[in-house]
Amino acid sequence: MKLRNIGKLILGLALCLTAVGCQNNESNNKESNKDSASKVESNKSSNEAKKAGNLTIFAATSMTDVLDELKSEFQKENPGSELTFNFDSSGTLKTQIDSGAKADVFISAAQKQMNGLEEENKLENDTRIDLLENEVTLAAAKGNDKKITDFKDLSSDKVEKIALGNSDVPVGQYSEEILKKLGIWDQIQDKITFGSNVREVTTWVSEKTVDCGIVYKTDAIIADLDVVAVADDSMLENKVIYPAAVLKDSQNKELAKKYIEFLQSEKASEIFKKYGFKPLGK
Repeated sequence: MKLRNIGKLILGLALCLTAVGCQNNESNNKESNKDSASKVESNKSSNEAKKAGNLTIFAATSMTDVLDELKSEFQKENPGSELTFNFDSSGTLKTQIDSGAKADVFISAAQKQMNGLEEENKLENDTRIDLLENEVTLAAAKGNDKKITDFKDLSSDKVEKIALGNSDVPVGQYSEEILKKLGIWDQIQDKITFGSNVREVTTWVSEKTVDCGIVYKTDAIIADLDVVAVADDSMLENKVIYPAAVLKDSQNKELAKKYIEFLQSEKASEIFKKYGFKPLGK
């Protein structure tokens, strides 16, 4: 009898231990499943972020500051995206693209360079837009020591040195057009120092290396220059329009299109206005 009772006791203990083990395994499995689900969700979020990808933006030098500020806003709306900028004169950027440089988006300071790429069939269909309008101004360093008040003053004795953009730079092309319309282009040739882009011209004016220069309104604002005159419609055949487009060779066309859309958003427009640009909207 005693042996039989001891056997029953051992059998009962074994059953209890088995039950406890099962419960522990069930609990461990639940925790393991939770961890796995959490990891899957985390990996899913990570993969979605990675999917956003990278964009390379070729943009006119005059857009350096405003696009740098807009960068973080776009990346907030598109987690995992990375923007890389190449700022230079629009003519130089077009030459780089023609030479095989890889870019997703091109923003020019004039229609000429964008027209060239479109004629070469290098723009993605239906992505080209007129994004912004700027103004061409005659600017002097703060204080305007020479008391310059008009473009025509460039041919007077009060101005000895003038900074202009090169002929392959949109701001240089606008400057030449203005000065030829005024009939003073030939008279001032010995006064001119030519810069490779608008920021170089702006720097020379700011540092008083020259008496004045012709730059965009936006660059004059950023450099805190005195704007002494603004070119009106009688001086320029066309308005200063900045077109933007996705390039046909883009490796991330969907994100590039999102970027173009973002640049037309209300949030972007407010920042463009702060820098002196006039957004043209959709």
